[in-house]
Parts: sequence; C-alpha cells; structure tokens
Amino acid sequence: MPQSMQPGDAKAAEIKAISIGKTFGAFHALKDLSLDIKRGEFLTLLGPSGSGKTTFLMILAGFLAPTSGKLVMDGKDITNIPAEDRSYGMVFQGYALFPHLTVEQNIAFPLKVRRQSAADIKRRVGEMVERVGLVGHEKKLPAKLSGGQQQRVALARALAFEPSVLLLDEPFSALDKNLREMMQEEAKRLHQETGTTFVFVTHDQSEALALSSRVAIFNHGELLQAGKPQEVYERPANRFVAEFLGEINLLPLDTVQLDGERAAGRFEDQTITVNKSSALAGRAALAAIRPEHMVISVEHRKDNCNAITCRVEGATYFGASTKYHLRTRTGTSLAVSMPTATTSPIEPNTNVWVSWPEHQGFLLPNGS
Repeated sequence: MPQSMQPGDAKAAEIKAISIGKTFGAFHALKDLSLDIKRGEFLTLLGPSGSGKTTFLMILAGFLAPTSGKLVMDGKDITNIPAEDRSYGMVFQGYALFPHLTVEQNIAFPLKVRRQSAADIKRRVGEMVERVGLVGHEKKLPAKLSGGQQQRVALARALAFEPSVLLLDEPFSALDKNLREMMQEEAKRLHQETGTTFVFVTHDQSEALALSSRVAIFNHGELLQAGKPQEVYERPANRFVAEFLGEINLLPLDTVQLDGERAAGRFEDQTITVNKSSALAGRAALAAIRPEHMVISVEHRKDNCNAITCRVEGATYFGASTKYHLRTRTGTSLAVSMPTATTSPIEPNTNVWVSWPEHQGFLLPNGS
C-alpha cells in the first residue's frame, strides 16, 4: 500500500507528468503527454470537448490510472497513490456541497476528516469564511445561497486544509456572465493569497487567458503548446492553437524569403513582412495577424510597413469595439477590430487600406 501524503507536506507542489497515455479500448484519450506543473503556478488546461484535458485532470487527481507513463510530485512517484491519499483540493462544476450541512459545516468537513482539533477547525473555518466573503452566511444551508455563494463555499472547503494542489474542473461554467467574471477574480485572488498550485480546466479561451500564469492547450489527446497567456496568444505554435485562441486573419504568402531580420512574402500585389522566421524560409506560408492589431484607414498609412487594399462588407457593434468585415481584391476575408470611441463609422462598400506593424504578424505553415 503506497504511503499517504500528509496535508501540509508542501504549501505548493511541483508535478511532472511523464509520457502519460490513457486508452479506453481502442480510443486514445491521451497520447504520450509530458508536462511540468510548476510550484505555485496557476496552470489552465484548455481545449475543446474531447481534447483530453479533463481526462488528464482526473489522472492528476487519482480518479483515473494512466495506461502508460507516470506522475512525479516533488521528486516522488505518485502514479499509484489513490485519490484519497493525495490530499488534493478539488472543485467541481456542480459544487458538490452537502445539502444538509451549513456553510461552516461544509467548510469544516475536510478538517474533521483529518481529525484536527475543534479549536483549529473553528479558527480555520472563520478564516476561510472571511477570505471568500461569506461572513453572515455561516449558518445557511446551500439551498439558501446563490450560485456564486455556493461556489465560494466549494472553494473555501477545498482550500481549508491547505492542500498542496487545487484541481478545478470547469467550476464557473454554470454561472451567468457577470457572476462568472466575479468568481474568476475571486479564484485569481485566492491563488495569489494562498500560493497553492492551481490546475484549472476550461474550454473558455478568455477565461484561460485572464486567469492563468500558464496555459496548456489540448486537442485530440495531445498537448499542442504550453506557455504564458501572452506567448500562446501572440506566438501560437500551430494553426489550431492560433484559431482556437481567438479570431485570426490568415493571408497566404508565396515563397517566404529572409531579408535581414525579417521574413517576406507576397500576398496579391503587396510584400508582407514579419519578424524573422527561418523555419519557413523557402516555403509557402500563412501570415497571421489578430484583428485588434490591424488598423483601417481611407489612405495608405506610412507608419505601418504592411498594408493591403480591401472593401468593407459590413460591421458588428460590440460597444467598446466595432468589428469590421472586409474582403481583399482576390476574395480573402478579414476581420478588423477597432475601438468604437476613437473610430468614425465606415460604410459598407467603402474601399480602404488595412495596415499593421510587422512585429504584430507571425508565420504559420500553409495547410497546417
């Protein structure tokens, strides 16, 4: 029987997943996945449904055993340690509160299981109630709480015994937009205050970018890229990551040539340049630019080195920003997002220039 890990062994854990594979019959849910989870980081597992992110979380938790590979925590192999002995905190989408227990009784439950003293339990419950903003609600049953308050109780209960790792499985997906954003800020604050290692599963790109110190992107059971939010958004490793993380404009270029510190290719009758990318030299490629990095103007702006002519087909108003739908001379569609307050409306069928600085574009393999 593997030796149990005791709560409080480490305030925050470091975990290494080494060549983890998981099969269900002939289906490969995870394929040779290796990932380091750094001590005290907020790591988000992001991907579409069926990408393997929740399977990986369940393996981390100990609810599923990997078919191959191993997990190492703080230098110790924990692959075969059962879930109840890992002493991880867990927060689910459905809260999983005990309906017959009050707020303070729910929070106290994991402390009682660990046979902490009554005085320690009272002190810790009081601390957690205050930390999650539920003072005055201690005696209420879950049915008397709002969805956001119930999720705060779930967070407090999961953190009460000071786990070295907190696993969160799409905990805010059932909440409305405003409440969800509030709980995202709450989770971020709790992470900063506790220093616990957070591993968070979501399929919401905005949530992942807003919360995480690092994002790991999954698809079809494979880890495609892991990095800081700005890194994976602005320099995605491949086309799937680029398109999954938000809207992206893709311009097909002919053979890419290196020009000093830049790479250049032709799109329609214009030369498009990006930061140097020797990996695609001599090949056809796609120039990729986010809509918010492009600017629309009636005349050719000289302050940006890249510019192409387009026709405005329509616009969508989003309040703070307006997204323009455009088409180039040869039929390539583009989207450009402009601040509404500082932009004069542009009518459909207007011919315009779309420009952007070379450092805001990057290359992707054509057909990737």
